[in-house]
Amino acid sequence: MSALRPAIVIFLFLTLVTGGLYPLVTTELGQWLFPTQANGSLIFENHELRGSTLIGQSYSDPGYFQGRPSATAEMPNNPMASGGSNLAASNPALDKLFSDRIAALRAANPDASPSVPVELVTASASGLDPNLTPAAALWQVPRIAKARNVSAAWLRERVEAATNSPLLGFLGQPVVNITQLNMALDAHKDN
Repeated sequence: MSALRPAIVIFLFLTLVTGGLYPLVTTELGQWLFPTQANGSLIFENHELRGSTLIGQSYSDPGYFQGRPSATAEMPNNPMASGGSNLAASNPALDKLFSDRIAALRAANPDASPSVPVELVTASASGLDPNLTPAAALWQVPRIAKARNVSAAWLRERVEAATNSPLLGFLGQPVVNITQLNMALDAHKDN
């Protein structure tokens, strides 16, 4: 019985520290030091929620940049069903899926290079990737220029302006957030 009391006291103390105090302190520090990231990196436009910089969105209109395909269940870019398709590289269904996507991309963008960037054909592991490489965004420029009746040079400038450099200049690769890029296109349309 003499060993039980210290064990219960230590249990209660550690429960209070690790289950209450520590989460409270880290939450408050996160809100204070990184408020945008702590709240989901949400994107607002005119006080209206447009999305998150961390979750891709589906765009089917030819006047918008399209992101990576989503393999999430029920609907594209569903954060509640994050995950890949789980099709093996040897699965014939995956080959057909890729062939169909390539054919659709080429048909929608006949003035672009016949070599379709890989990230426009393959889904990410999470199925929620919001970013593309600048090359994949630039591949879509002919289609968008025609649909929006703007110059390809102007669109290339928008892609370049929306390109985020790697951390410290070498950790990762340059990426373009498709939601933010499409919002910039809409802002130009409204002017």
